[in-house]
Amino acid sequence: MRLKGQRAIITGGGRGIGRAIALRFAEEGAAVLVAARTASELETVAQEVRAAGGKAATVVADVTQEAGCEQIYRRAMEEFEGVEILVNNAGVFGPVAAAQNITAEQWDAVMAANLRGAFLMSRQVIPGMLERARGVILNVSSVAAKLAFGYNAPYAASKAGLVALTRTLAGETSPHGVRVNAICPGPVPETRMSQQIGEGLGKIFGLEPQAVLEGAMKGILQGRGQTASEVAAAAAFLCSDEAAAITGQALNVDGGMAFY
Repeated sequence: MRLKGQRAIITGGGRGIGRAIALRFAEEGAAVLVAARTASELETVAQEVRAAGGKAATVVADVTQEAGCEQIYRRAMEEFEGVEILVNNAGVFGPVAAAQNITAEQWDAVMAANLRGAFLMSRQVIPGMLERARGVILNVSSVAAKLAFGYNAPYAASKAGLVALTRTLAGETSPHGVRVNAICPGPVPETRMSQQIGEGLGKIFGLEPQAVLEGAMKGILQGRGQTASEVAAAAAFLCSDEAAAITGQALNVDGGMAFY
């Protein structure tokens, strides 16, 4: 098991990619603290982990708030007495709209969930990682950080900012035994976020949501979207010692959609 004995915090772990990462990490031997804003989703994931023989704890908290991030880290220390891995997965897509129709409040809400939260959580775990000269931070970004898609200005900007944060944190911490990377998934049709995007773009272009998603697949070399479990497999690799020489990178998990 790649992550045997490791202790991981996974934000936004109640569903979708976060849930898949929590389950995969537990399968690989990690104890997982799953954080999100919806208690019922968290408990379902925890039960799945425990049913498979893994160790799981949960905490209901909002990563856009300093107090919420402090609560998550405190809970991890209470349960596990340490953290080797942080996965900053919590995030929202925000409005599917042209930039001129997006309010400042909508912009700020997306930035808070996708970028501020990752910064606040990283700030919580880095001191302990530096003290032990060991740790991994993985930020879940998006191919939207790299490609020119319309109608997602705050989301794309926040995810691009997350890649920049990844590189900065890697520059600061990698000489001291901490690795920081990002993954950039393409469309994951099974997730609520992808479905909401399809619905939003469908309204703009007068198409059925399924037609929007099928159109997006045409720009992928593999001709299909990714699954949450495929993204989780990449996350497990990057957080394992098999990726010991990888830091400061933004790995595309997109079936051949972006090429840098």
